[in-house]
Amino acid sequence: MQSEVMFAGFGGQGILLSGKILAHAAMEEGYEVAWIPSYGPEMRGGTAYCLVVISDRPIGSPIIKNPKHLVAMNRPSLDKFANAIKPGGVILTNASLIPGDSGRSDVDELRVPAGDIAAEAGSPKAANIVALSAFVARSGLVSLDTLRHCVEDEFSKRPNLIPLNLKAMEAGIAAAKKS
Repeated sequence: MQSEVMFAGFGGQGILLSGKILAHAAMEEGYEVAWIPSYGPEMRGGTAYCLVVISDRPIGSPIIKNPKHLVAMNRPSLDKFANAIKPGGVILTNASLIPGDSGRSDVDELRVPAGDIAAEAGSPKAANIVALSAFVARSGLVSLDTLRHCVEDEFSKRPNLIPLNLKAMEAGIAAAKKS
């Protein structure tokens, strides 16, 4: 089994962090993992994306033209990557910033207002955690318990942020179950 997840959005939306947390969770579950970040020189506000490859056997090449899944946090990212996603994959869109859908009928599309949900949970900066947890709840790539542990671990150096991010995570899971 090999799955590829493209996380994409503007710099400053936590795109690379989302990929890092998913990669960590997959490693915790014993999978082979590749995490490949990419961002423009301007970073905050510029385009940022990363690819996470998860496999139960050694990964032959981390270069993937057609990933199975996409988490798009803004419209330019959805427009750029949606057509490259394999049929049958999951496309999660941040409905807070992306009106409409991907236009694909051969994927499982999940529209989650990640920014609005994160604001309700306590901070709009947690939109990436809302989107990540909703994506994992829908795709089942890793267990939610492992993801929860990895979110806690990621914020262990700033423990005051753990409750906020766990609240955002639970809200993202609930949003995925509603859709």
